[in-house]
Amino acid sequence: LQKSLNETFGADKYSEARKEVLTNMFSRPMQMALYFCTGVLEDETLFRHYALNVPFYTHFTSPIRRYADIIVHRLLSASLGASSPIKMEKEAIQRQADHCNDRKMASKRVQELSADLFFAIFVRVR
Repeated sequence: LQKSLNETFGADKYSEARKEVLTNMFSRPMQMALYFCTGVLEDETLFRHYALNVPFYTHFTSPIRRYADIIVHRLLSASLGASSPIKMEKEAIQRQADHCNDRKMASKRVQELSADLFFAIFVRVR
């Protein structure tokens, strides 16, 4: 698939943009990760990371990047005893997670619509 895509991209000034758009379109069916508070879920199998095959998993990036990552850093720090516990109930943490998931999905949708627009323009020009 990668070889045939590379041949499709061409070598003109839009080849990198075509590559990015098509790669994005092919990765859409992949399930997005969701933020959740483990304290509100009873089914521990939901904590599992399928691809890594580990029963418990958490993920975060730099805390300067996303609010959800700040919360994860604070919770991990408190659970390791490196800082005092944060003063949020688990339901409040879950509401924050839900809000972050909603914003992430909206952002992804805008990105997809932008790619669709570029693809439509590309098809029209070709």
